Amino acid sequence: MSAAELSRAQLAAQETGAVVVEIYDQVYQLSGTNPAYIQRLANMVDDKMRAVSSHGATVDSLRVAVLAALNIADELVTLRSRYDLLASSTSEDHTSVRSRAGSLAGMLDEILEERRAG
Repeated sequence: MSAAELSRAQLAAQETGAVVVEIYDQVYQLSGTNPAYIQRLANMVDDKMRAVSSHGATVDSLRVAVLAALNIADELVTLRSRYDLLASSTSEDHTSVRSRAGSLAGMLDEILEERRAG
């Protein structure tokens, strides 16, 4: 896409409040509340599509998009698994700490009661 075409798309998008992004040499007008975030996402998708296309012989942009989506989905599943593992171990740690703190508090109460009594 030429710079003039991109500029026209940006002007049209400004009138509607949309954000103009370019992904794999295609211009899209997207709407959302955070233009910088939308641009960041578009850049990530564009980068992934270009990485996929550089490793393969396919020139079909739909195939490149599907392969990029599969790569992004794989990254998401991997990160969710890591998060779930960390969240569960953190939860277990908190439970263990609370249990130990409860035991120590009980022991301290017993000692204080013995001193008061004796």
